[in-house]
Amino acid sequence: MSTFKVQGGVKLNGSIEPQGAKNEALQVICAVLLTPEEVIIENIPNIRDVNILIKLLEDLNVRINKINSSTYSFKADNVNIKYLTSSKYKIQSSKIRGSIMMTGPLLARFGKGYIPKPGGDKIGRRRVDTHFIGFEKLGAEFIYDKKEEFYRVYGDKLKGTNMHLEEASVTGTANIIMTAVMASGKTTIYNAACEPYIQQLCTMLNLMGAKISGIGSNLLYIEGVKYLSGCKHKILPDMIEIGSFIGLAAITRSELTIKNVSYKNLGLIPSVFKKLGIQIEKRGDDIFVPAQEEYQVVSYIDGSILTISDAPWPGFTPDLLSIILVVAAQANGSVLIHQKMFESRLFFVDKLIDMGAQIILCDPHRATVIGLNHKTKFKATTMSSPDIRAGVSLLLAALAADGESIINNVEQIDRGYQEIDKRLNALGAKITRLD
Repeated sequence: MSTFKVQGGVKLNGSIEPQGAKNEALQVICAVLLTPEEVIIENIPNIRDVNILIKLLEDLNVRINKINSSTYSFKADNVNIKYLTSSKYKIQSSKIRGSIMMTGPLLARFGKGYIPKPGGDKIGRRRVDTHFIGFEKLGAEFIYDKKEEFYRVYGDKLKGTNMHLEEASVTGTANIIMTAVMASGKTTIYNAACEPYIQQLCTMLNLMGAKISGIGSNLLYIEGVKYLSGCKHKILPDMIEIGSFIGLAAITRSELTIKNVSYKNLGLIPSVFKKLGIQIEKRGDDIFVPAQEEYQVVSYIDGSILTISDAPWPGFTPDLLSIILVVAAQANGSVLIHQKMFESRLFFVDKLIDMGAQIILCDPHRATVIGLNHKTKFKATTMSSPDIRAGVSLLLAALAADGESIINNVEQIDRGYQEIDKRLNALGAKITRLD
């Protein structure tokens, strides 16, 4: 287990470039299973979850070549399907939730897919029904072994169909898309997730020979094809990391430039941070955040308290609500945070309360934050990272605290943030990694 020792109260300065998007990487790397030809993917982040997935593909006998630090080539021309029933596969694939997206490509190309109960962050119930209901509608048979917690899906003759998803699940939409692209006939998917990363996946599949239209909307049309070829694809910058860096600049009162952010794909992220009073300047495709001694929360026209909530794209991503909560704790004003999509994601606030934050946890979904306006610094403390996003939020709090904090279980942070300690230290932070 690794630990961060963090010296707080240090102002940062300089430029930082976001890593490739974790959530997109997990999707497009799984998509390489759809073709026996070479697929080259650029801007792959060097993080634990992605590296586990790449190792899984390697164990499946996918030929993988690391071209440079962030570019890989994949060739799935001799996939060992038998490995999917091995005990090693069950252990490895259960470590990350993203491994469930291997099922769709395997089902589409080989007529079968196997996956243990997915792992990932412990942030409440995260149903996988959307995935398997979609597979069944395409003609697959779904079997769940409760004793082994192992899912099996079979389908030799998948057929296109019309479906309306019960929820706009991002991974569910991705999995169904990757199955439908090789099903015979036409498929329509209504209430599909339409995040930029889903758009990227669809664009990549079309480069491979798929026929997907409606990209960017919640109604997708897919005409099945018999064969997909290789391609070259570049992953977008990680919008969650970009939001984290905006919050970092604000809470440490630092001047930062975030480089090459693909601004057009950030959606509501800049405007939500602006509601907290944070100044954000778009410079080309960069974001400049000036040093601010304080940031004033914007009130509604009728004077009621500002509410920030999550929603499926193009709404505000739930992955940044933890960052918003920490930043709001040092704002000038009050904010109601409403986490609608996961019922356990706000439970880390007890650690912030220990640091002196004024937060009332109303219920598993809502927290009222009364900003300290930097008049009272957070107190340094010892804490543990419960999941990826809460872990980085605690890191931001520690960087703004008075004194030295200890953060245990930073492997959770490593799952989603590439060498975050080294990259922030390059800006002037004082983070020491202890193994």
